[in-house]
Amino acid sequence: MKHHLYFAALAGALVAAPALAQVVPPPTISVSGEGTVSVPPDLAVIDGGVTTEAKTAREASEANNAAMGKVLLALKGAGIDEKDFQTSRLSLQPQYAQAPNRPGTNVVTGYRASNRVTIRLRDVAKVASTIDTLVSSGANEIGGINFMVAQASKLLDDAREQAIADARRKAEIYAKAAGVTLGAPVSISEDGGGAPAPMAFRKMAGMAASAPVAQGEETLRVTVSVAWAIKPTQ
Repeated sequence: MKHHLYFAALAGALVAAPALAQVVPPPTISVSGEGTVSVPPDLAVIDGGVTTEAKTAREASEANNAAMGKVLLALKGAGIDEKDFQTSRLSLQPQYAQAPNRPGTNVVTGYRASNRVTIRLRDVAKVASTIDTLVSSGANEIGGINFMVAQASKLLDDAREQAIADARRKAEIYAKAAGVTLGAPVSISEDGGGAPAPMAFRKMAGMAASAPVAQGEETLRVTVSVAWAIKPTQ
C-alpha cells in the first residue's frame, strides 16, 4: 500500500511540474519619471559660539562660560524661545608650542575653551538680526547657516504627481514605438524614499554682523520607477 501511495504522489508531482514551469511574468514597460517643485525655506538653523584662551584650563573655562552666558541671555532677549537653541559642542583643549632650546619638544602654553550653540529660527526673516545679536553679545564664531523646509515631504506631493505623469509619457512613447498598447501600472516605487524633513538647502559660512542674507528658494525633486503592463493583443 505504501508503494502505491508513493508512486501516486510522484506521478502527481510530475504532472504539476510542467504547469509550474510555464508560469511567466506578464510583459511590462519599465521607466522612471521625475517631478520638481520650487519652494522658499521656512526654517533656518544658525551655528555660532564663543572661543576663549587663557593660561590655565580653569581660566579658559570660566571666561568661556561667562561669555557664553551673555550670548544665551541676548538670544532670549531677542525673543528666541529656549527650546529653539541648544549647546551643540563644548570643548577644552591645551595649546602647544615648541619649547625653546629643545628642538622637537612641545610644551603646553595655554588652554582654549569653546562652546557652540545651534539656533533654530522659525522665521527666516530673522536670520540677519540673530547674527547681529550673536556677534554684538560676544560670539566670535559663526559656523554657518542652513536654510531648510519643515514640510518637505508634503510639499513634494505635487512633484510626485508630475513624476507619475512623466513616467506615463515616456512609457506611451516606448509602447507606440514597439507597436503595443500600454496597460495599467503594476508597480510604483519612489527612488530614494522621497525627501527628508527637514531638508537642508545650502550652507553659508563665515557670516559677519549685518551681513546681507539671501534665502532664495530651492528645487525639490522626486524620481519614481513605474512598470506598466502591456495589454495583450486581440
